[in-house]
Amino acid sequence: MSTPSALLKVMIDAARKAGRGLARDFGELSELQVSKKGLGDYVSAADIKAEQVLIEELTKARPGYGFLAEESGKTEGSDKTHTWIIDPLDGTTNFLHAIPHFAVNIALSREGVIVAGVTYNPATGDLYWAEKGKGAFMNDKRLRVAARRELVETILATGIPFAGRPGHAQFLKELHQLTQRVSGIRRFGSAALDLAWVAAGRYDGFWERSLNPWDIAPGILLVTESGGKISGIDPAEDVLETGNIVASNLELMPQILERLRAAQG
Repeated sequence: MSTPSALLKVMIDAARKAGRGLARDFGELSELQVSKKGLGDYVSAADIKAEQVLIEELTKARPGYGFLAEESGKTEGSDKTHTWIIDPLDGTTNFLHAIPHFAVNIALSREGVIVAGVTYNPATGDLYWAEKGKGAFMNDKRLRVAARRELVETILATGIPFAGRPGHAQFLKELHQLTQRVSGIRRFGSAALDLAWVAAGRYDGFWERSLNPWDIAPGILLVTESGGKISGIDPAEDVLETGNIVASNLELMPQILERLRAAQG
């Protein structure tokens, strides 16, 4: 069991406060004001409210830090070395359909390196947190990635491009390469929780293309601090820049990458 540092306490408190508002709105979906942000991509009043809470709480605790946020974009702070990367509601579509699988995501980047991350599901109370060099935890339990070594034994998670998003044909090729070689593939609709579940050993691996930094920044740290590996789909890629990500344990990574490369041929 580990006790979160002062920095992580700030992040956990902010996530829980934002999560309380989301939990109140969850289940009262008929009351939500929903505006259309883009084809197949909706943002609710709850989402915007949660981001405001995160920005207020984190600014109060660490004045001067910058922000990279889903709804409000990039804000420079007076402290140029620190940036909060936040997503107030990853899994908006699940939230709007009363599916209790969504998360508040907070990461801190120090000089371009993710040094702390929190992923919190207000519907279940599951709180995932990690600090660079200090391990990854769910609530107070230390996390370890799954130990399976053979692709045929694994369950992988992914995301499927939805209406208005590119990449459908490429995704189907990747699915074809992997479905015939694994025990199962899941698509639960929150990349933040997919990565947290890889860290927790629930999933053996995860891959997806074209994600945003706020979707994956905490999860990158959760996976690496639980003994896993993060790679670009092309291993030379910077995952935070391209959003093309693969997460698994060390033994499975080359096997998954091999199948994804075969899908590009």
